[in-house]
Amino acid sequence: MSATVTPVAAQSGTARKVGWVLSGLVGAFLLFDAVGKILKLGPVEDSAVELGLPAHIIVPIGIVLLICTALYLVPRTAPLGAVLLTGYLGGAVLTNWRVEKPLFSTVLFAVYVGIVVWAGLYLRDRKVRELLPLRRED
Repeated sequence: MSATVTPVAAQSGTARKVGWVLSGLVGAFLLFDAVGKILKLGPVEDSAVELGLPAHIIVPIGIVLLICTALYLVPRTAPLGAVLLTGYLGGAVLTNWRVEKPLFSTVLFAVYVGIVVWAGLYLRDRKVRELLPLRRED
């Protein structure tokens, strides 16, 4: 008996749309965060101080996040943006862990965001699916 195997790179239009929705939602969240840092909004500054970060690095952090997010949202540079966002979010995990924030609600929040970043990219980008196949062809 021969089973028909769908190629790993095949994808429905629905999956691609879900990928863009996930990418759009996480992109909007990250853009909102970046703008808050660039504008040095009061709650953002307060949070940075609470985390032990000097106030003068808030704007550069916001600019880095803005650039990484923009790269992620542009299809041609999305894989690079996802890799850079993964590094950025790893720094957020370490920063929150260092000051002993709650594990599941705060420290791992950046991990949850990273999962959505990669899930969105995986669903919308054929080349990423080819590089990281989740199904095995038998």
